[in-house]
Amino acid sequence: MKVCIVAEGCYPYVVGGVSGWIHSMIQTFPDVEFVILSIISDREQSGKFQYEMLPNVTAVYEAYLNDVDWKPSKRRKMVRLNKIQYRAVRSIVMNTETDWNVLFDLFRDKRFSVDDLLMGEDFLRIVEEFYNKEYPQIVFSDFLWTMRSIYLPLFLILNTEIPKADIYHCVATGYAGVLGGMAEHAFGCGLIVSEHGIYTREREEEILKAHWVSGIYKNIWIDQFRKMSILAYERADLVTALYGHARHLQIDLGCDPNKTMITANGIDVSRFVNLSGKQPEDEGMVNVGAVLRLAPIKDVKTMINAFAFAKKKVPNLKLWIMGPMDEDLEYAEECKELVSVLKLQDVEFTGRIDVRDYLGRMDFTILTSISEGQPLTILESYAAKKPTIATDVGNCRELIYGEEGDLFGTAGILTHIMNTEEIAEAMVELATNVSKREAMGEIGYKRVHAFYRIEQMKQKYREIYKDVYNRVKG
Repeated sequence: MKVCIVAEGCYPYVVGGVSGWIHSMIQTFPDVEFVILSIISDREQSGKFQYEMLPNVTAVYEAYLNDVDWKPSKRRKMVRLNKIQYRAVRSIVMNTETDWNVLFDLFRDKRFSVDDLLMGEDFLRIVEEFYNKEYPQIVFSDFLWTMRSIYLPLFLILNTEIPKADIYHCVATGYAGVLGGMAEHAFGCGLIVSEHGIYTREREEEILKAHWVSGIYKNIWIDQFRKMSILAYERADLVTALYGHARHLQIDLGCDPNKTMITANGIDVSRFVNLSGKQPEDEGMVNVGAVLRLAPIKDVKTMINAFAFAKKKVPNLKLWIMGPMDEDLEYAEECKELVSVLKLQDVEFTGRIDVRDYLGRMDFTILTSISEGQPLTILESYAAKKPTIATDVGNCRELIYGEEGDLFGTAGILTHIMNTEEIAEAMVELATNVSKREAMGEIGYKRVHAFYRIEQMKQKYREIYKDVYNRVKG
């Protein structure tokens, strides 16, 4: 069996989160041949892997969202679309029902030039029609160039040469889902879509908050991501979600309920047995651990501000910020600068670590993200019998209180996003109540053993791969 994992903006270039899950999946099936098709911004990022490739990974391919047209001019096909092709391109711009198969065939022509299409007469006419119908009140030249910038990454993805595999496993919808849909059309392969967060909703949130896009263009970008997700849902044999609410969101966005399945994350709980406890330098301190990458989506600044308030009430509190700082160097520096401006003592930036070297020293953990799926860091915290403070995003509520049928109890404190006062109060509550945090830690330990062991995840995906493979092979 050959499986192509399709990832956007993560594996093998970024550590942790979805990347860690992909690496674990590949380790889980040493008898399966994997190839990686990774979507990255441009060729500047090419080959800068943060993971050493496992023996059963036979190739890594790249797709670029921003690139130049490398085709020699003598091989380029000057783009004038026939009627069927024109209708297909028009439909995706005009938000009508799209014949994706026509688009897949059009862009697979090796002589085809994305540049020629975007700068050609057909695309101009389509954009003019869209403009006159929807947005005649704005400047057309700005509108035209923005539409070209919106469709450049999609057209580059459609123009990507893709490897053949028995199963395509897309770890998101979006551009990854487009590649999966292309592969299903080209090779008749099986297609699995696994969402750790709901891609459409995450992109919508980002765009609404973004400064680089304004006005009506926000709506056009959001529609673009929605169209790509619908394609992935329609073409997939199976669509997985990490928890129940995420599955319901997939259905709300147009996924057939009969295709959906919940596949919770799982961790190797045996890795967190017999962890080293507190060190001599921890004497008298209450250690709070934040295992994350320093990036805006983790909202580390709110965590630092909340810690500053909590430390006024609990002077022996110490915050450990543990994880890579190279994803967004500017944000990492801003976090360090905030610590300096606040004149905070007892804030430690460790950089990339083996979490097992530190979790045993912590009294509880914290996650103040503004978006999450089902955080592995919380599961690892529970495996080490440490309760957690987490914002009410993704599956954090259910991890703390339990899913339906889980009667273990409460394993931490849930807070609202960006609520500095509430997060600070949660830190104080756990820091000053030893018996409470120990009881919560025991509940988390029972929960992770009952529902989130890697053996359970492995067995579920073993069945999924086998079922989809058999379906493809007839």
